Amino acid sequence: MELTELTGLWERRWPGSLPVGHEIDTAGRDVWVRFHSLPGSKRYPDDEHEYAIVLERYNTVLDELFAGVQVYVLTPEWTTEPGAPAARPGARHWRSWLQNDDPDPEFRTHWHVFVEQLEWRRGCLDGLLRRVADDEVAGVIIADTDLRRLHHPYDGGADVFLASTQERDRLRERHADWLSAHPLGL
Repeated sequence: MELTELTGLWERRWPGSLPVGHEIDTAGRDVWVRFHSLPGSKRYPDDEHEYAIVLERYNTVLDELFAGVQVYVLTPEWTTEPGAPAARPGARHWRSWLQNDDPDPEFRTHWHVFVEQLEWRRGCLDGLLRRVADDEVAGVIIADTDLRRLHHPYDGGADVFLASTQERDRLRERHADWLSAHPLGL
């Protein structure tokens, strides 16, 4: 897909939301569910056993969403300069915008989003997901090429947006032990 087509598709599917995980508008979206990465809603893994749990949970949901299909991996980076930094291998620069127009140039924030297309297979993004779990990378989105299903891993869990409320409910029921006890699902 051409990048201009991807932009148009994003704007039709996710109007009012920037393509950065924590910027997706959850208000009024009845297709959203949040899963926590570790038992007891623990945020960060302390050892290899806990990293294995985090990666197992990420990969289990990702397999259910995307097994054997092409996905987009959207990886944002922020800078204080308007020019996009170098993309990670296999990714292309997609979009940039000024996020915070501070009068002091040192505090101006520019977002740059890179996109990579690949066939999903379990474990293919473990390195990236581990960096997400350590809060070294933020705002990542893994999506089907129709942008109907989004998986936003973050340090502590994942926000998942499905194509329908029925699909969301089935996924939530299968992984009820990974849900938050918070009444709003946070």
